[in-house]
Amino acid sequence: MKNRFALFLTAVFVLFGLWGCKKYPEMTLEEIDAYRSGISGGILAKTLDRPFKDEGWKTGKAGGIWNGTISSDPKSFNLLIAERDAATSGILSGLTDALVDYNYVKREWQPRLADFEILTDEKNGTLDVVYTLRDDIYWSFYEDLQPKVKVSSDDVVFWYDEIYGDEECGSSAYNSRFMTMSDGTEREITVEKLDDRRFVFHFPRIVAEPLLATNMSFGPAFIYKKAKEEGGVQGVKQLFSVAEDPKTIPSCGKYFLTQYNPGQSIVYQRNPDYWEKDAEGKSIVYPDKKICRIVSDNNTSYLLFKGGKIEDYSPSPEQLEDLVESADNLGTDGYSVFSSAGNLDAPFWTFNQNPKNSDKDYYRWFTKKEFRQAMSCLLNRERIISQTYRGLGEPKYTFFPSANKFYNEEIFLQYRFSHSHAEKLLQAAGFKKKSDGFLYDQNGAKVEFDLTIVSSGSVVSDIAQIITDECKKEGITINVRQTDFQRLVEQLTSTYDWQSLIIGLSGGSIFPTQGSNVWLSGGNLHMWNPLQKTPATDWEERIDWLYNEASCIIDEKKAKPYWDEYQRIILEQCPVIYLVRGRSFYALNNRWDMSNVYFDNTGGAETSRVFLRQGL
Repeated sequence: MKNRFALFLTAVFVLFGLWGCKKYPEMTLEEIDAYRSGISGGILAKTLDRPFKDEGWKTGKAGGIWNGTISSDPKSFNLLIAERDAATSGILSGLTDALVDYNYVKREWQPRLADFEILTDEKNGTLDVVYTLRDDIYWSFYEDLQPKVKVSSDDVVFWYDEIYGDEECGSSAYNSRFMTMSDGTEREITVEKLDDRRFVFHFPRIVAEPLLATNMSFGPAFIYKKAKEEGGVQGVKQLFSVAEDPKTIPSCGKYFLTQYNPGQSIVYQRNPDYWEKDAEGKSIVYPDKKICRIVSDNNTSYLLFKGGKIEDYSPSPEQLEDLVESADNLGTDGYSVFSSAGNLDAPFWTFNQNPKNSDKDYYRWFTKKEFRQAMSCLLNRERIISQTYRGLGEPKYTFFPSANKFYNEEIFLQYRFSHSHAEKLLQAAGFKKKSDGFLYDQNGAKVEFDLTIVSSGSVVSDIAQIITDECKKEGITINVRQTDFQRLVEQLTSTYDWQSLIIGLSGGSIFPTQGSNVWLSGGNLHMWNPLQKTPATDWEERIDWLYNEASCIIDEKKAKPYWDEYQRIILEQCPVIYLVRGRSFYALNNRWDMSNVYFDNTGGAETSRVFLRQGL
């Protein structure tokens, strides 16, 4: 099963869909319902429904080349640098592994690189997690260019203390090392080496999900430690630039990175030393080689897939009918198309409340709860679904997804699409629409602000235009600003010079404590006002307290009231306004055996044990 819970589940930015769209006229709710029903009876009926059920695996055979695409060149081959770049992180993911994985079907943690034991000291109110590494995992080099090195406790301890734990490194995991105690003070989760294979995390307080807080992937200490000793943090960051031969990078994962052709492709070779084996003792994965072309244009990727040049593809809405009509589901030629229910999470609209911008008019507006609530009321999700998702989606009105154990269907967003409700909220906050048709605040400033979006996706551009159109009806001028992804990351984490934006976060909050660096006021991805020394508002202070208290309650019944209030506050305050949960589709070339292939909205496409059909 894919590892979905590596690290401290730090939030990673996602470009939520390169979906394009046709323009459709606005519809009534009745017309939208009829349109969705038509789609369900058409496209969805012609796709495969294969959610992962953890019913065992068929033994495959090694061989073949997996051809795929990636959207952009890597920024580095350095694991620390990769944290802040989704494309780079994905490119390097096959070279590492996580300590444990969460089985979302059985709802239990399972060992990967390490077994674990949780020791609770009720008397002192503390907790330890003792990990024991497997005895068959190595840092190996392609074609044995250097001798392989056994993965040891030193790797984990170094990475936790000297990479995650060094604030100068800038790791997104840094804040996750600290716990708020019941008296409001902060104490650190520490790690201790017991022997070459065993290490223990010491928690100063009992927590409900200690494995979530300590699960991590890591790099080879024998390389990174030397770099830090000789060159400090800069020495670490300078390791493994894209100019270096990728064959020099060791792997404890499924693949070696063997070749990088800038602007063209990344090439991987199967790691014969990889620890995970099938029922016959054969190493997994099965394909001998993986070639990923660098293709930034979604339409080009689609043509490559239709031409049989790449193995899998996630289609856009306007491509679906053509894709599905040409499919040979579970046949011997062509490809099969799978579908799943809406994604766990959704992109959202958020507003900059950083006091660095307190001299700006928009800061006054954005820090008013009523203004944010009014923006939620001007978000026409049904129009977005019909015009940009072709009816294949649903509004996101709840905070936790249904897969989260603390999901409560009775806790939902009250501020849904309604111009009249938006008008009342704006009037209550001191805004007034004048005879010129524009909205003004109490100081006489015309309400006009920027909406920043990533330039590579057409769906987000269409969504931005719908938002602009609905807000214009209330006299609000929104200027859509397109930027590249790296510039957006810089604005969010460094310069803070943005006004409002649309973005998504990966992960899907199956656990309520996922994304602590987003929802806690001191988090580095607390989008609207990050890295607060003390909470800027009473409601953020309350969120911090509820989060810290609830995360330390093991009894789910006792924790539920805390998480209920937590969800209600966020949905009331609207620091982020969720958009739409789009349906997911996945197509796979039929030259691969489908026995081990699954697709659902929790795990996505499960292809970790895919192998060639017999006779190929």
